[in-house]
Amino acid sequence: MARPGKDDDSLIERAEGEAAPNPVWFKPIMIGLMLVGLVWVLVFYLSGPLQLPIPGIGAWNLAIGFGIAFVGFLMTTRWR
Repeated sequence: MARPGKDDDSLIERAEGEAAPNPVWFKPIMIGLMLVGLVWVLVFYLSGPLQLPIPGIGAWNLAIGFGIAFVGFLMTTRWR
């Protein structure tokens, strides 16, 4: 005997104003951006006078690193 409502189990009902869940790629990108920004800043500080990762721009490496991490933190506000 077939179970009643078997097809209904796969449907997920949402309220009209409720936001959809995030795509699968959202969380890895969010965490990845925060980690890349952190690594960028750490490389800049640990490289000393070489001023890596981009030697020619000096302290702007800090702005780039914090900017990348900041984009990751902004993504956390959209995470569901």
